[in-house]
Amino acid sequence: MKTYNKTNFFKHTFCEFIQIDNFDFPEDTNYKSKSESAYYYTAKGVYRKSNHWGRVANCRWKLISNDNYKNQQIVIGYANWNDFYPINSSEKNFFIAVDFENKTAKIQPKKENTTNYFFTFSDAQKRVKQLNHLLNDDKWAQYFDEDIKTVKIRVVSDFISSTKTLQEIKRKQRQ
Repeated sequence: MKTYNKTNFFKHTFCEFIQIDNFDFPEDTNYKSKSESAYYYTAKGVYRKSNHWGRVANCRWKLISNDNYKNQQIVIGYANWNDFYPINSSEKNFFIAVDFENKTAKIQPKKENTTNYFFTFSDAQKRVKQLNHLLNDDKWAQYFDEDIKTVKIRVVSDFISSTKTLQEIKRKQRQ
């Protein structure tokens, strides 16, 4: 796995920053971007002060925020160097987490001691897009002779734990 630091963390990476409320950002920051985001580097990671998260240039940086965060609000986030993952590689560093109750699917980085099926970032993005449709639309499931909720759970679970296409999984479910 690639090692990230202050010289390369901003090049095609995925990361989840944790919102930090009790950090005084130093006046002499290490770097300030054209969009006014400020960065402060430590030996273990990076602090980022910004009003925009998500898609940042060629990166996907999410903010794990507290309950009172609002979009476009300036907040400080922190991430360790080992929290950055490459998104433009063929490495399978991501899995898909599904919340059936809230009908959401999201990409998560590989964690230690997990038994999930892993995808490249690009493949995971494509699957999440399909999953959001599956989870929020019932029309496709009406063709099965079973409870819609049961069918959804089985199809989605198979889809996030294999390389099978959605069509292959649906076809197998109808047999």
